[in-house]
Amino acid sequence: VGEDAATFNIFEQKITSWVYFTGILGVVLFALDALWIDSSFGFGKAFIDYVSGISDSNEIVMLVLIFIFAAVHSGMASLRDPSEKLIGPRAYRVLFAGISLPLAVSTVVYFINHRYDGVQLWQLQNVPWLHHLLWVSNFISFFFLYPSTFNLLEVAAVDKPKMHLWETGIMRITRHPQMVGQVLWCLAHAIWIGNSVAVAASVGLIGHHLFGVWNGDRRLALRYGEAFEVVKSRTSVVPFAAIIDGRQKLPKDYYKEFLRLPYLTITALTLGAYWAHPLMQAASFRLHW
Repeated sequence: VGEDAATFNIFEQKITSWVYFTGILGVVLFALDALWIDSSFGFGKAFIDYVSGISDSNEIVMLVLIFIFAAVHSGMASLRDPSEKLIGPRAYRVLFAGISLPLAVSTVVYFINHRYDGVQLWQLQNVPWLHHLLWVSNFISFFFLYPSTFNLLEVAAVDKPKMHLWETGIMRITRHPQMVGQVLWCLAHAIWIGNSVAVAASVGLIGHHLFGVWNGDRRLALRYGEAFEVVKSRTSVVPFAAIIDGRQKLPKDYYKEFLRLPYLTITALTLGAYWAHPLMQAASFRLHW
């Protein structure tokens, strides 16, 4: 009933499409830097300064930033159907990304710069095995976090963006992998950092994704009707629940659904992001947000 996730056939790719993708990515990054990040002209610092003026508490500012992003991101997602009818799928995707991306960058940068502020609630970094356990947990979280970005050409609006009803790969484990991945990421970082800012960020992000579980099912039900109900009946929100109770029947070669280029790409990008942590922290610090 649903679609096969993470499929990629090199022979079906068009060079021109990836040239367009590269060009669009370059324009987006340039615009993001010039209009939002650049301290002399961008609006990012003014936005952070305004939100920071709401309270002297880093925890409250963190929650407000997450709430603003969540309200815009989920609000625009809820308006996807009427918006696409009004301006078309590609224009909607550009508008959606153009508004969501700067808010996401601001929230991430603020978290990086203030992650060690606040009240220290626990200190577990000296536990010898904890770093390795949380590293593995965080690594696994990225396989859940990004199933929606498998179709990069749709993300960049090179191909016509669609609302997909996935049913293979990670979806067999949980119908809402982004929520599960976000919970894993938040728990790993909150346990390791152990202070009130990290806990506030985790509470805000997990709350946003729990709302996304309800909102995502609602939107899929409106778009796909009976087909979604079929997929819903043999999947679960709680990881592995549908497999354990027999509603999800795994094929014998289930592992092959993960031996695909998108999952290998996620592996490489996740390792790259881990090794690039010092660069990310240095870049965030220079912004003084």
